[in-house]
Amino acid sequence: MTIGIGAIGKNAGLAVFGALQAAERVGTGSIGGYAVFAAIDANGELRLAQTQRGGTATLFTDGERTGGPPPPDVAKARFAVVMSSGPDRPEPLMQFLAADPRTGLVTGHRLPNTRGPDGVAMNSAVLACMARGLSAKAALDEVLQANPDVDAGMIALGPDGGIAARNSRLVSRRPDLGAARRADETGQAVVEVLHNAIRPHNSLAALVADIALSIMAPSNSAVGEIIVIAGTPVIHGPRNRVLVDVENKVLSVETENSSLISGRHNCAAIYLGAEVVRNGTVVGNTLMEPNVMVEAGKIQSLSGQSEVRIPFAAPSGKG
Repeated sequence: MTIGIGAIGKNAGLAVFGALQAAERVGTGSIGGYAVFAAIDANGELRLAQTQRGGTATLFTDGERTGGPPPPDVAKARFAVVMSSGPDRPEPLMQFLAADPRTGLVTGHRLPNTRGPDGVAMNSAVLACMARGLSAKAALDEVLQANPDVDAGMIALGPDGGIAARNSRLVSRRPDLGAARRADETGQAVVEVLHNAIRPHNSLAALVADIALSIMAPSNSAVGEIIVIAGTPVIHGPRNRVLVDVENKVLSVETENSSLISGRHNCAAIYLGAEVVRNGTVVGNTLMEPNVMVEAGKIQSLSGQSEVRIPFAAPSGKG
């Protein structure tokens, strides 16, 4: 029936958008219809978007163009949520999320806009708890413990409250749930996903969360590139390494595979993750491996070319 995605971290606005876009591409069921989006930008302002049909294909417009990503300042927002399902839900669509730029954002799945005995919507009640100083987790616990049979699961986040997700007791018994939480090593980028009635329910949430996190905290970001040309020698060594000069031009390729130094081979002579070594110091690890032709211990071509540039990341365990 719905999917909710929340994120805290660099480019959270783009992350929740990209995650929903991925869910639309691979998921089936209640997806691709309405969507409501909220973000708190760098100026502390609330940025909203909504659509009844088309999901990410109609959520943002740029002049005559639809289907693009959020505007740059919205994409860069550190706090963002999105909720989406099938088309033509009751207006106003913004009832499905609660937002205050000073406190935070609450989204979810099922019906987080359901009103409690006091007439206050569940998502608004969670936001009110956060405004009182409760963390996102504590706010969800308070509201959903008091309303165990509400048909809602919620994701709450904010500048001071962190991020958390929880289903009500009623919803937690459903057979079609998906849920995932992802965080980078520093804990500065965190994603929460809840969904139901979208297939495949056992694996979709994990994929969506991984995609969102990869946008906020991309692993192995390139810090430079090396230049390899035909004729470069390939020698046997104890580790897969690429020796470069001060201009990052490859002087030689070392491979653990001793069979490559004689005869003719179509191979990965420059192995993924190979150390990039300059003046005896490891400066990175390769992020790409070209298809290499090697003959008599020398590179003949790289992916059909005489020269290839290979990006490398900071050394493993650094930067």
